[in-house]
Amino acid sequence: MTFGEQPAYLRVAGDLRQKIVDGQLPPHTRLPSQARIRQEYGVSDTVALEARKVLMAEGLVEGRSGSGTYVRERPVPRRISRSGYRPTGGATPFRQEQADGEGRGTWESSSEQSEASVAVAERLGIEPGERVMCTRYLYREGGEAMMLSMSWEPLAVTGRTPVMLPEEGPVGGMGVVERMRAIDVIVDNVTEEVGARPGLAEELLVLGGVPGHVVLVVQRTFYASGRPVETADVVIPADRYRVAYHLPVK
Repeated sequence: MTFGEQPAYLRVAGDLRQKIVDGQLPPHTRLPSQARIRQEYGVSDTVALEARKVLMAEGLVEGRSGSGTYVRERPVPRRISRSGYRPTGGATPFRQEQADGEGRGTWESSSEQSEASVAVAERLGIEPGERVMCTRYLYREGGEAMMLSMSWEPLAVTGRTPVMLPEEGPVGGMGVVERMRAIDVIVDNVTEEVGARPGLAEELLVLGGVPGHVVLVVQRTFYASGRPVETADVVIPADRYRVAYHLPVK
């Protein structure tokens, strides 16, 4: 087999990838052994090993202790709707969209005070070290972990108010817009930046996946008259979900 200028391990990985996509290597099928890859493609053990590593990093195959490497079941991506903030309605977008779509979504959260890191402080327009309320969320769909979120709110805005804890109090769980309105802070803008990166080990442990799996990261910030009042990182498994935006046309 002639490989041209492309590294041999990428060409081998590409050929095996195509066989997986075409169904020649269906889910749960054992990937050809390193010796078989070496023989079939006329490459070294090193090339065969690197090709398998590529497929594993892409989430197409998984290693099973003492058994070998197998083709993974390929999930059908589902949509997670991002509709911006809802100025009325009394629910966060996740809660409302779960209701609209007859979803089976549940969530759990925990909050604690902390000091703003340099990155968080920059996003909130405050000084590093200023006190913030940090809230971690885990969202599930049908019992399956689907999304993680970590949010930060400056205590200079919410401290010593009924909305200091996002999930407690008279408007607990109602979302940033409703909660801020309760203390006369009117949210009038929200930005979301979407990126992708390899999932962190602790994220993949919760969301499911193997090292190297890619996650989508939605960096969201709510503003009131130009002042950031909340910022969050939303982490979504890229192999199982697509982020869909529904934006009004003005």
